[in-house]
Amino acid sequence: MRVLIIGAGGHGQVVADILMAASRHGSDDYPGGYLDHDEGLWNTAVSELRVLGSVEECARFDHDAVIVGVGDNLTRRHLFDRLSRSLERFAVARHPSAILSSTCSIRHGSVICAGAIVNTGASIGANVILNTGCSVDHHNVIGDHAHVAPGARLGGDVRIGEGALVGIGAIVLPGRRVGAWSVVGAGAVVTEDIPEGVVAIGAPARALVSKSAALSGSR
Repeated sequence: MRVLIIGAGGHGQVVADILMAASRHGSDDYPGGYLDHDEGLWNTAVSELRVLGSVEECARFDHDAVIVGVGDNLTRRHLFDRLSRSLERFAVARHPSAILSSTCSIRHGSVICAGAIVNTGASIGANVILNTGCSVDHHNVIGDHAHVAPGARLGGDVRIGEGALVGIGAIVLPGRRVGAWSVVGAGAVVTEDIPEGVVAIGAPARALVSKSAALSGSR
């Protein structure tokens, strides 16, 4: 199945590498090229794969499915929603070294990177990133458009809300909840539930500021 990757940046190149590795291990899916908003990349090769044009031109190019290769959760959701309205079919990119329980479920458009572990009964939403070497333990529920960053560890029965980011090396203790569109900072340890729309850091993790306030203060 020829898969077009939306986004030719760093994460898009990771997705391409995953699809190529999976193809070498017998998957029918393979990368058919990138679509990217940067006109300077059109008709060039990025990591040996051609940038065909913009996402608006998706229908012009031969393909069987698409996948969004953008790390930012909100941008990834916007692109996913736009392509969904165009009735595009979404692939799942799974690296051959990922370990997935036969009883877990993974929805369309998600990316499972090298060394990720998904344990029994876990439910992974649509357009999710499970990044390099993260672990998602039993009966977790990972909401659509969320991102579990490299090396993060989620105990059993954890709930990660839509669009939330669990940062590099962070730990979420069993049974805890991380609210929608919240950010858990790198190396944080979540010992209590984290509400929606906040930035939480430290060990134990504490919500310091709302995400919207943090963004407005950085402009």
